[in-house]
Amino acid sequence: MMKRRKTRVVTVGGVKIGGTNPVCIQSMTKTDTRDTKKTIAQIKRLEKAGCEIVRVAVKDIASARAIKVIKKKIRIPLVADIHFDFRLALESIKSGSDKIRVNPGNISKPSDLKAIVSAAKKRKIPMRIGINSGSLPRPGTGLGLGRGQASSPGVVSRNAMSSPQRTGAFSSVRKYINFFERQNFRDIIISLKSSDVRETVESYRKLAVRCDYPFHLGVTAAGPRDTGVIKSSVGIGALLLAGIGDTVRVSLTGDPVEEVSAAKKILQAVRIRKFAPEIISCPACGRAQVDLCGIVKDLERRLMAYRAKFTDGNCLTIAVMGCEVNGPGEAKEADIGIAFGKGSGILFKKGKVIRRVKAKNAIRELIKCAGLKR
Repeated sequence: MMKRRKTRVVTVGGVKIGGTNPVCIQSMTKTDTRDTKKTIAQIKRLEKAGCEIVRVAVKDIASARAIKVIKKKIRIPLVADIHFDFRLALESIKSGSDKIRVNPGNISKPSDLKAIVSAAKKRKIPMRIGINSGSLPRPGTGLGLGRGQASSPGVVSRNAMSSPQRTGAFSSVRKYINFFERQNFRDIIISLKSSDVRETVESYRKLAVRCDYPFHLGVTAAGPRDTGVIKSSVGIGALLLAGIGDTVRVSLTGDPVEEVSAAKKILQAVRIRKFAPEIISCPACGRAQVDLCGIVKDLERRLMAYRAKFTDGNCLTIAVMGCEVNGPGEAKEADIGIAFGKGSGILFKKGKVIRRVKAKNAIRELIKCAGLKR
């Protein structure tokens, strides 16, 4: 059984991160935060999809003040994403944000950080130290030497870095952790994201044995849906299977609801959480004597109607197999399964044969066998 990394527990709103608490799902709005109507509408869509913490971009004082309005209309905790100007963090805290994300690549002046820490302490909210490969301080800059900006000499593109310089993410986060600890502030969550999957995994693994703070996992700038889901699945999945990670965000160029869906599927694939019935189906080949692809696609669609009947942890595994090679074995191992032959299949439940059913009735019989009712 996978052994999970031991971490301290940090509370964001009503959500506990770290320790033995479930790995939670985050996303970020793609709206202008100042447009509170659109931002609230998008967050409500995310809530419905299963998002458990949401982050908003705070690019000016108006955005920070909008948090107060947004918070009144949503159920999940809200994180303020802060870059360049520490005063935006202070205003966001005043507006009721549940967590502050700061970036060592562009906020590093000690007096600015002390002001943020002091305000966070008073409100008893945590902070995420969020390192991104796209905004790393150059060696010799960073904490104590002023704020960098994306176009300044103090920030280096990951693509321009040599291999030794890519340790910048690790050294930056260590400096930040040490600074926060000297302020007696330990309500910290860490992220070390890169658009390079291997680099991301190596950075998290390296830090995992050197601190006990919970980790926010993700592959930054992962790209459009298909590419982004693959990169995120490899990177996030590798870390989760190693017992590393306490909250995840799948970063996709597109609808944030797709980020939540992908995160759920990653967590379910590594058997950390279960959100929906898992369909186990073969890829189909020349041995199949039924329209297996059509049956599986229709079953998946039909199960969506019963989504509300499943909660995290109580979901079924349903095997739909096309022939006698692996079919009976997989069907027996699943909660419910069917192994097809010519035009019909054998229905199994908990490893026992129930009856033979025709292919045209297979979906109805599987749903009935699962005890699902509208």
